[in-house]
Amino acid sequence: MKTIAVTGGSGKLGFAVIQSLQQEGYQVVSLDNQRSTELRCKQVKVEMSDFGQVVAALHGADAIIHLAAIPAPLLYTAPYIFANNTVAGYHILEAASILGIRKVVMGSSESSYGFAWAPQPFNPDYLPLDEEHPKQPQECYGLSKVVNELTAEMFDRRNGLQTISLRFSMITKPGDYKHLSIKKPEAFKNIMWSYIDIRDAVSACIAALEVEDRGAISLNITSNDTLSDWGTTKLLERFFPEVVDLRSSFEGRASIVSNQLAQDVLDWRPKHSWADVED
Repeated sequence: MKTIAVTGGSGKLGFAVIQSLQQEGYQVVSLDNQRSTELRCKQVKVEMSDFGQVVAALHGADAIIHLAAIPAPLLYTAPYIFANNTVAGYHILEAASILGIRKVVMGSSESSYGFAWAPQPFNPDYLPLDEEHPKQPQECYGLSKVVNELTAEMFDRRNGLQTISLRFSMITKPGDYKHLSIKKPEAFKNIMWSYIDIRDAVSACIAALEVEDRGAISLNITSNDTLSDWGTTKLLERFFPEVVDLRSSFEGRASIVSNQLAQDVLDWRPKHSWADVED
């Protein structure tokens, strides 16, 4: 692989991924509906809803990291969010199939499980939350991520397109931690206190790009610890007492969302924690 197309290159994660890819020696082209004055790579303005534009923009790419999406069920109407995210995902995968591109890394989300934005809160069936847990979204954003993962599986069945969907937890920058309510345990219950430092999110994208022969697979990309200064057992006893199927001892501040499969498949490890950042 020489040339990597990154969609959503002007976004928080896309920008960081492009910088890291360039440091690794890859040629990069950013595909976005806006141009960034800070990127130092080829940029192509693309409307992801226009299949012809997507195919043309991807011509010459050897692999794709697809991060362009509306990142939450906010600011737009639900039908628009769902259509935007699912059509863009389909167009990327269909274009890759037509152009003979063999690898796609797809930005997915832990929201696919349904807990983060649920109008009617509910408990997980068991913990830690792994990739086999049922996905039960109650809103358009989480549903769009489920659909994109199913679409990736279809293309794998059809022609063996490798798509690794990365279910990111809340992506944070080192400068964010001092502004987050880490000392208020109720603040992040809806995401089970899960997060991923942007540096680890970037390294997961590159690891997913470089792995071979994995077909279509979805992986949790989350930190090894929780976004709370409470111990994990205390958090569960306080906020999820009804969940009795606990499949881990949860020592210290161990993460409630499992990243073990990502570690195994990608040979990847998160290296950063909010607790390592000085005030």
